[in-house]
Amino acid sequence: MKFVRRNGIFVSAYLVLAVTIWVVFMIVLPQLYMVDFSFRLNLPLNEVGGPKDVYTFQNYRYLIFGRPTDEAMMNWLHLGVFFKTIVASICVTLLAFCLCYPLAYYMAQVAHGGRTRLLLLVLILPFWVNEILRAFAFRLLFASGGMINTALIGLGLTDQPIDFLRADVALYAGLSYAYLLLMMFPIYNAVESLDHNQIEAARDLGAPWWHIHLFVVMPYAKPGIAAGCTMVFMLSAGALAVPQILGGPSSLWFTQIIYDWFYQGGNWPQGSAYAFVLLIACILFVLLVMRLFKVGLGEIAR
Repeated sequence: MKFVRRNGIFVSAYLVLAVTIWVVFMIVLPQLYMVDFSFRLNLPLNEVGGPKDVYTFQNYRYLIFGRPTDEAMMNWLHLGVFFKTIVASICVTLLAFCLCYPLAYYMAQVAHGGRTRLLLLVLILPFWVNEILRAFAFRLLFASGGMINTALIGLGLTDQPIDFLRADVALYAGLSYAYLLLMMFPIYNAVESLDHNQIEAARDLGAPWWHIHLFVVMPYAKPGIAAGCTMVFMLSAGALAVPQILGGPSSLWFTQIIYDWFYQGGNWPQGSAYAFVLLIACILFVLLVMRLFKVGLGEIAR
């Protein structure tokens, strides 16, 4: 009722209806359709709805065991790519946090006025460029003849170019940079609302700087940190363009396998099963972060 009195009945009804339509038709129904599709066989159109169109766990079994005729008995290739994607996304999340937390704290508690606005502008402006173009720019920077290798050779730090692409250094750097703002702003908003007198009180009591951050700032900013970590992890695990552009010849992202099932292999049920497994992994990560930081979903959404 407070929401209705504040916005009026017509605006409130419009907002509720618009959000409901968006959530139901753009999120819930497509996901349910994907889940239903993942339990189906890959049949020709003339056999869909016929006696052969039954529910099966075959698509999920393939992810774990591969084809029944395979001698390996386990689909190590796809399982390895799946776990590598999850672990790499966690590493990207931690890297983004290490980059963003000091800057967010500086902007929220140290910098003031024009300096804060200038830093925000410097952070936002590069993201006016398309994500794919930024990924290609990173590929040029980390290439064998790129600026970074040229600088390292010119300074005498190495005799030959370093293959940053094969070592996945470019991939991690590109993913961390692509979702930098999604980690930055939740932490900045949380730290900005912290009363600076609490930090000064801790300093007056003789607390070292690491003690202040670990026991004063970070506990207060837990909702912002949790929100940033969940968004960066989910977007990193579901990224497609950046891994394709910055990944080395031996690297493979799980979303690339999903893409191949849909558009190269033409097996939509198999691709749906792989996509649903990735979705479950992302949900479990969100629940783990909520439990680790002891925050609720409402605090993260705030």
